[in-house]
Amino acid sequence: MHHSIEVENLSYTYPDGTVALKDISLSIAPGEKVALVGPNGAGKSTLILHLNGILSGEGVVRVCSLDVLKENLGRVRSSVGLVFQSPEDQLFSPTVFDDVAFGPLYQGLPPSEVQTRVDEALAAVHMQNYTKRVSHHLSMGEKKRIAIATVLSMRPEVLVLDEPTGGLDPRSRRALIQLLRELPLTMLASTHDMRLVSEVFPRMIILDQGRVVVDGLTQVVMGDTELLAAHGLEQP
Repeated sequence: MHHSIEVENLSYTYPDGTVALKDISLSIAPGEKVALVGPNGAGKSTLILHLNGILSGEGVVRVCSLDVLKENLGRVRSSVGLVFQSPEDQLFSPTVFDDVAFGPLYQGLPPSEVQTRVDEALAAVHMQNYTKRVSHHLSMGEKKRIAIATVLSMRPEVLVLDEPTGGLDPRSRRALIQLLRELPLTMLASTHDMRLVSEVFPRMIILDQGRVVVDGLTQVVMGDTELLAAHGLEQP
């Protein structure tokens, strides 16, 4: 069976000796939306950074049938759109248009195709009228949407998000949850936001101390208060 994400026996130790991941295995099917939860320091961000080759540990990481190896990184990074926790890490161009066009331009696509990709990506995040705006003048919620658009313009198969609702006010958070529900992509999100998990992600994986401790249906896992409490989590 083709999986969008396959991780087999992945372990990673930081240069200072901190063991971040211990023998992690998981797979995500095309179209699945999966939440990755756990306390701070559980290894969530470390795992995410392996999915497009920013970090490389021992074990197998495969996305969209490509092994995440140096020679495949260009194709891997086109297939897996990584949205960082801070939009500032992704927005650095003079205008919103330039930010969203950056990936397609870098791929060498012709101007007409770049325009199409930008229009599509901004429409998908409901920001069509923002092309001429300056990204760093936008609100946090708007920046998060534009950061997602910068990834969507590459037409990835998989969207990977690190703390997507972090730092948002209630209205922006509500809008982002609705957006993530709408997007027809395979999705993996690392988050502490348990309401987001319950509303968008039918499956959840709990990571603790670098290991997968639970991988199951969200509504079943959410019903086990003792299990959640054991891993520093609360019901929404």
